[in-house]
Order: sequence, then C-alpha cells, then structure tokens
Amino acid sequence: MKKLSYPFSHEAVRELKVGDMVLITGKLFTGRDAVHKRLHDGVKPPVDLSNQIIYHCGPVILQDKDGTYHVTAAGPTTSIREEPYQADVMKDYGIVGVIGKGGMGPKTLAGCKEYGCVYFHAIGGAAQVLAEKIDSVDAVHWLDLGSPEAIWELSVTEFPVVVTMDAHGNSLHAKVEEASAAALKSVL
Repeated sequence: MKKLSYPFSHEAVRELKVGDMVLITGKLFTGRDAVHKRLHDGVKPPVDLSNQIIYHCGPVILQDKDGTYHVTAAGPTTSIREEPYQADVMKDYGIVGVIGKGGMGPKTLAGCKEYGCVYFHAIGGAAQVLAEKIDSVDAVHWLDLGSPEAIWELSVTEFPVVVTMDAHGNSLHAKVEEASAAALKSVL
C-alpha cells in the first residue's frame, strides 16, 4: 500500500505504477461532465488546479442549519464520458491525477504519459464507505451547474484507490480489454 499526501507533485505521481494501491490524504476537487466542458472551453476555474486531483464524482451533500456541509455519499462516476476533455484539462490546468471508475481511453492514457498524471480507480458501489474518508467540505464552486456538477473541494484522509493508468503509458484497462478479446476469439 502506497501513500500520496498533499501537496501533490508530478514527481510523486510518476513513481506510481499500474496496480499500486494508494491511500490519498489531502485535497480532492470533484468534477464531472459540466465542469470538464467548462474547463475545456477555456473558462478559468475559481481554484488553482495545478498539482491537484480531480475526482469524477457527484457527491450527495447535506447542509446543516448553520451552513456546514456533510458528504453522505461520494462514489465515483463513470469516467469515459470525460475522454474528449481529460487530456486537455491535464495539460491546460496541470493536474496530477484523476479518480473515477471504469477507466478512460487512449487520448487520456497518452495525456497521462505526456503530462505526468495517473488515473486512479475508486470502487463503484461503495459511496457511503468512501464518504467516510472525507473529513470536510472546504468550499463549493460553480454551484450554478447544480449540486452534482459543481466543484466540491474536499479534505480526505486515506482515500483508497488503485492506479489503473500510470504516467508511463501503462493501462490495466487496455490489458483487460486485450485479454478479453483474446478469450472471446478463442471461444468463437
């Protein structure tokens, strides 16, 4: 088990390899379809995303009467929807990592290699368990996009993920796809 702590760096991320189990402690910024489209269109984000990790997540968040936010569910959303944007967001904003589920395609894999990023897989179906790893909601940005699409700034402790695309051009998703294709061909 490896640990990645804030402040994050491209150097630390480049040391990670496909298959590494990682516990992340520090800041995560959520970002789904609307955020990626807005960033891709060149709208300057309200936070500095340099050396940050974007979590493909639309968290379920409740607000107390005093205004304090609490995350009750924070499972990953399907990442492939961000494939048209992700590599450009890596390049333009200097992020070091992305968390999601289901993997991403060749454009993102090439972006990971070129810009020194990794794709982390979080366990789908474990939204409440992952929410327990979130210590606080520190801010919310672009709430005009709606609660699930906003950028939620989260502080986490030992948030569990697995590296499935690394900064060296390796992809667990590609290996599984190749093995599946070979198995299917042998059956047919």
